[in-house]
Amino acid sequence: MAHQPQRLTGDKEEIKRFVDKFDIVFVTNNSTKSRADYKKKLDTMGIPAKVDEVFGSSYSAAIYISRILTLPPGKGTVFVLGESGIEHELDSEKIPHIGGTDPSLLRDMTPTDYATIAAGDALDPSVGVVLCGLDFHLNYLKLSLAYHYLRRGAVFLATNTDSTLPSAGTLFPGAGAISAPLIQMVGREPVALGKPSQAMMDAIEGKFRFDRARTCMVGDRLDTDIRFGIEGGLGGTMAVLTGVSKKEEWEGEGKSVVPMAYVDRLGDLRE
Repeated sequence: MAHQPQRLTGDKEEIKRFVDKFDIVFVTNNSTKSRADYKKKLDTMGIPAKVDEVFGSSYSAAIYISRILTLPPGKGTVFVLGESGIEHELDSEKIPHIGGTDPSLLRDMTPTDYATIAAGDALDPSVGVVLCGLDFHLNYLKLSLAYHYLRRGAVFLATNTDSTLPSAGTLFPGAGAISAPLIQMVGREPVALGKPSQAMMDAIEGKFRFDRARTCMVGDRLDTDIRFGIEGGLGGTMAVLTGVSKKEEWEGEGKSVVPMAYVDRLGDLRE
């Protein structure tokens, strides 16, 4: 019979025994918030954390661009489809960027835009990367600029490719919905730097020098969080039943992604 995860909710001693076996790093695919933003969120939840203990997909992308990716001379600028969380993390690595939250791009496309983009006059020649994250203000102008940078050889990156995100008891478009039109236009996938990509795991390991056997992945989504931990060879995985995935998804035979343990809600780990 296939392994079935242990339910820890309500068993304080077992929760403590499980948690004490592992080191803690907070990993998120939410590209709209910086590490500092997430530290504040954890503070409000009563979960003690340092900024350096948070590793988000925006920071993962910034680390990849600054320390791993080799760009041609004069091509170090990033065109961003996304929110301020990406911009803050690019700034932390001193990476020049355009697009993102620039208010001049929050408008309709004009006939002049078509002409200047086609001629290349509206394009910054220093752009060597197009980075896609969740963008709450995506429009045709932004997509057109990103597409033409990619046509001219820019590297295609994504903070993550989650198709949806949970909010208000249902699902809404995720960051994967932002890169999807560009994938259709250029006919290739971006390098994804969020969960479950092992490029993110390698970046985290490079920063924290952690022991994978002493690390547990805690998350609410099987196809990103739990898969990330299993494929990364971590010592443990724990599912939280407050997000996208439900326990019915791992129950039964033949399931490929099954957590080691689960709790009903994240607060169970504090009680």
